[in-house]
Amino acid sequence: MFPPFVQSTLRLDGSIRRRFNIGLAVLAVLLAGIPGIAAAEPIRLLAFGDSLTAGYGLPPDEAFPVQLEAALRDRGYPVTVLNAGVSGDTTAGAFARLDWALTEGPDLVLVALGGNDGLRGVDPGATRESLDAILAKLDAAGLPTLLAGMYAPPNLGRDYGERFNALFPELAAHHEVPLYPFFLDGVAAMPGLNQPDGIHPNAAGVAIIVERLLPQVIALIESAGLAPAG
Repeated sequence: MFPPFVQSTLRLDGSIRRRFNIGLAVLAVLLAGIPGIAAAEPIRLLAFGDSLTAGYGLPPDEAFPVQLEAALRDRGYPVTVLNAGVSGDTTAGAFARLDWALTEGPDLVLVALGGNDGLRGVDPGATRESLDAILAKLDAAGLPTLLAGMYAPPNLGRDYGERFNALFPELAAHHEVPLYPFFLDGVAAMPGLNQPDGIHPNAAGVAIIVERLLPQVIALIESAGLAPAG
């Protein structure tokens, strides 16, 4: 049995230790809420598009979102690319599902739409209206956005082509978002880079799209202040 003064000291030390441990626990919780202290979460990039985004005709591991994510991670950007592509979707259909897509909680958005509007000969005015609504909603949500343009099929005539092709740069300027002029740049009309339908890129074609688009995606990440430190 310890003398009374020793027992009192031990009780005091035990109380101090308990308060110290509680303090450490509270401090850990507070620090966890400070950016840079807690473990960094991956950057979430929403690839919002149609079959070109969805990976039509390709194995899942060769689709555009998967190849883009791998290219970004290879360069040190901890990005998860969310596949929000729906095959056959027009800009109007995409706008109708935008709220649902945003429940994924993205930090950034790549909008790659319009191909099906062109293939179906949708009035460029209607395409403009839908894309305008999409970009306005993303702006209201505070989501940095990159717009990928599309060119009209040449068989629809000069007037249609001029109206359709012009709407992407005009909307990008209006909403002050960066524009990648043509999503299929370097791949369109190249038999060796497309599937037999001549419309959808094969895995090699997707790799070229990713390579050419990558600098603008990285610029979007960095301009949004989401680039990893160091």
